[in-house]
Amino acid sequence: MKVGVIGLGSMGMGAALNLHRKGHDVTGCEPREAARDEFAAAQGKSVSSADQLPADLEAVVVFVINAAQTEDVLFGPKDCLTGLNKGAVILCCSTVSPDVARSLGKRIGEAGFLMLDSPVSGGKSGALAGTMTVMGSGSDAAFAKAGPVLEAISTKIWRLGTEIGVGSTVKMVNQLLAGVHIATAAEALALGIRAGADPKTLFEVISESAGSSWMWQNRVPHILAGDDTPSSAVNIFVKDLGIVLDQARGLTFPLPMASAAHQLFLAAAAHGEGYKDDSFVIRVWQALTGIELPKG
Repeated sequence: MKVGVIGLGSMGMGAALNLHRKGHDVTGCEPREAARDEFAAAQGKSVSSADQLPADLEAVVVFVINAAQTEDVLFGPKDCLTGLNKGAVILCCSTVSPDVARSLGKRIGEAGFLMLDSPVSGGKSGALAGTMTVMGSGSDAAFAKAGPVLEAISTKIWRLGTEIGVGSTVKMVNQLLAGVHIATAAEALALGIRAGADPKTLFEVISESAGSSWMWQNRVPHILAGDDTPSSAVNIFVKDLGIVLDQARGLTFPLPMASAAHQLFLAAAAHGEGYKDDSFVIRVWQALTGIELPKG
């Protein structure tokens, strides 16, 4: 299958590599030369802007950061849809609000293409392993055409109905939980350090106890290693929890836990940690209390 992957970041790179390994004809799209070189090292083809993608692609997978970038690569001055043959399926995998997803679906359909509202979960490691979870919604025709792509990049595909926006709604709820769990894991570890517990022992004990979570077990090792290289950055949760809170505001729905977590990620970003691994939201407590974090 001829596939374009727009955005060769932590998620898009993994998706592109898995598609390539599984025999698909893949063209990546990424403005950063270093990312294009990384894909080229795996014998992958790439271009620097969406308007340079081949016209005969059967599927385009969009893995950019936010709604504005999604809009730009699909409908902007250097968009991919203008030159793309009609009937291709567009998989919108970026985390956007349900309202944005619905708007994109309408415009993509009017332009003569299929759309799958298909945000994913699994992080950089899941993307590289091809084990992501897809939260998909869209027409039967879109699912059928996107099937080979979904099978190459994921091990769990949720078909959440035909209505565009349902996939993004489910991803929004996932991000609420993920953001709160990261923030509370950091808070708990920071408290333990301040109270005198050995952080590595604390991690091991909690990992085998009722207070553990997937985020505790996945993110705390980054802190223990002193490695703030982002698998997912603080700024991602500034954005994603912002989407959650905007949606809740429109529904007059209180979200005290998500609001508190959002403020913590904002504080970390304001402290200069925006492009660091999201687990390093713990540096908010370091700044406030002077705790010493592990150095690996």
